[in-house]
Amino acid sequence: MRRVVAAVMLVGVASAALLTSSSGGKIVPGPIMAGSPPQLAPSDAARFLTQASFGPTDSSISDVQSAGYAGWIANQEAMPPSASHQAFVEARLAELRVTNPSAVASPPLFYDSFWAQAVTAPDQLRQRVKLALSEIFVISLYNHAIDVRGAASFYDMLGRNAFGNYRTLLEQVTLHPTMGVYLSALANVKENLITGQHPDENYAREVMQLMSIGVYQLNQDGSRKLDGTGAPIPNYSSTDIQGLARVFTGFSWYSANPTITGYKSTFYGYVNKDPNANIVNMIAYPSLHSTGPKMFLGTTIPPSSTPDPAGDLKVALDTIFNNPNVGPFIGKQLIQRLVTSNPSPGYISRVAAVFNDNGAGVRGDLGAVVRAILLDPEARDPAAVSSPTFGKLREPVVRAANWMRAFNASSSSGRWLIGDSGDPKSLDQSTLDAPAVFNFWRPGYSPPETTLGGLNLVAPEFQRVNEASVAGYLNTMRLVVSLGMGTLTAGVPDVRSAYVNELAIANNAANLVARVNLLLLYGQMSPGLTGKIVDSVNSISIPGAGATQAQINAALNNRIYLAIYLAMSSPEYLAQR
Repeated sequence: MRRVVAAVMLVGVASAALLTSSSGGKIVPGPIMAGSPPQLAPSDAARFLTQASFGPTDSSISDVQSAGYAGWIANQEAMPPSASHQAFVEARLAELRVTNPSAVASPPLFYDSFWAQAVTAPDQLRQRVKLALSEIFVISLYNHAIDVRGAASFYDMLGRNAFGNYRTLLEQVTLHPTMGVYLSALANVKENLITGQHPDENYAREVMQLMSIGVYQLNQDGSRKLDGTGAPIPNYSSTDIQGLARVFTGFSWYSANPTITGYKSTFYGYVNKDPNANIVNMIAYPSLHSTGPKMFLGTTIPPSSTPDPAGDLKVALDTIFNNPNVGPFIGKQLIQRLVTSNPSPGYISRVAAVFNDNGAGVRGDLGAVVRAILLDPEARDPAAVSSPTFGKLREPVVRAANWMRAFNASSSSGRWLIGDSGDPKSLDQSTLDAPAVFNFWRPGYSPPETTLGGLNLVAPEFQRVNEASVAGYLNTMRLVVSLGMGTLTAGVPDVRSAYVNELAIANNAANLVARVNLLLLYGQMSPGLTGKIVDSVNSISIPGAGATQAQINAALNNRIYLAIYLAMSSPEYLAQR
């Protein structure tokens, strides 16, 4: 019990680290000089990579130092997507079926692919943005109706569109069968005035509420527009949802020879479904598409005697895409996922302006939006590191990937057999495994009855923080740092680090802690924490004359384990700045 209380106190301090100052003001960016310095400091490069990747490595720090922030982003955006998650799942399933012909793809097959790419893929910016997009355009393997191959295909699709256009992404999300199953848009029935049947409104509601415009009308800086009484102005009504739901009728499983039977079949019930129907976009079944009037967001599609599912869908998605809310709504969420939970109005406004026009007259350019987020003065200002309003709680999968990348962990099987890390006794998070369409945490969540809430600040990731999850993380990382992570083979976890670079300096506590500081805390560990960890490391003495090399190595390794574990348990690490 004492360990749990101490753990909660640690994360509580991480929360306190995000509090506003007595002035109550947001961070005011300091002056940023035109052009890049001759070479960035390693700590500046590491901090940038903490926001733009799954964590810095020796080589990626050098890359950023050589290319500069903008150059590194340009190089990353020019890279093609890494290997397909779908292909990984299919290859593993084929292997399993050699010995078990009835084997089916299970979620751990996707999780293993996720970890492999998060840790080793060269296109780190795409990997990090892909995770961010998956927490806005949510589908979840938590819903057991979701096909794992389809989920892997969906994640691939997010990656392909990470630097593309939001309008294209919105359409591909809408038509992907995995989203169709998850939010019941697949095989959505049209209205029947005689029977009183109405289209399912689930996707129509969530695509507006969570994936595009949000509940309330916004100014470009993300603040809510108010009516004459001071109340926020709703963005849409139940009538808008009903009208939009009619647009999403008449779409179902892909088939080379579509039939009404195929359209109406449920996920489990249609045994003759095309083998690629889970990964190929839904197709239109015109006779099952609503021909009635469709009114939404100030747009009206008049009734027609001829169904036009593709035309109606285009009008609907264009209308959503051109809504002025999309820039600030999506821009703010991407800032929250990559940089800080409480961006200033100016930060949001600058990012929204780039969404509205990338400088070449193009709306919705996500590559330009990502660049704007990462290069904004508020993100790059060194003063942000000590600002009490700046930063975010690192999400658990990012922490684990940070450890793997920083210390060159490898998979003995080559398959990254980590599996499901969603148990509260583990990391309490697995990618594409959110418990609801609202993601693991809502972007506007503020811990109740806290100083954060009283100051009108949010801390989304804290929605998953409790005694069990904190103790689970600390206990998990204690074992991971020293033993490794993942499936055991002959008692040895699949993913481990040999700590080669750390062993070379572990005899010097100050040097060891400095390296840990750079790779995990971008060189910003406070003198107080540095001193405590150095003292702790020095408490492990290195055997002298007469000791075997095995005894010496054991002591050096224990020093490494302690330095990393204490750093990753600290509030200074948990609160990403």
